[in-house]
Amino acid sequence: MKIILPEVPKSNGNKTDNNNTEYSDIDFSKTDISDTEDYLSYPSYAAGKTKEETMDEIERMNAYRTLIRENISYEAFEHRGYGTKEEVDELVELMVEAMMLPKGQLVRIAGADRPAKIVKSRFMQLRYPHIEYVTECLRNNTTKVGNIKAYLLTTLYNSVMTIDHYYHAEVNHDLYGGG
Repeated sequence: MKIILPEVPKSNGNKTDNNNTEYSDIDFSKTDISDTEDYLSYPSYAAGKTKEETMDEIERMNAYRTLIRENISYEAFEHRGYGTKEEVDELVELMVEAMMLPKGQLVRIAGADRPAKIVKSRFMQLRYPHIEYVTECLRNNTTKVGNIKAYLLTTLYNSVMTIDHYYHAEVNHDLYGGG
């Protein structure tokens, strides 16, 4: 048995002659899967939706992604510190996922079920300072987070209501507190 590198897997077959199979004359290199690759990997395909329905969902997701990025001035994060863009990408994708929720669905935020409509509305209010605030709070957090997705959704949802008080408290601490 030879040692095989993981990057170049090789089959240790049963030494059969694979050149004489019924598929040996088919040229698989001409198969064009570029237009179906996203479709096949998209979860809706497995949920029994048609290609058209799935493509409509993908288009809606892309539209929401673009809108959210415009709202938060996404390009400003591209030149920030190491990892910031990736962190923002994760937050954007969480918001896009929430925007795709069907009407009437409930979303658990801070342990309470809230209508998706309200969560979507709150996410559409988010701007650059809110995302900066969320990423800063996450960097300063030293406690263990059990469910990071729920934590991030709650943080994003609450950021609209808590950002001003947070910075006010920080200023008070720096000016008058023990810092």
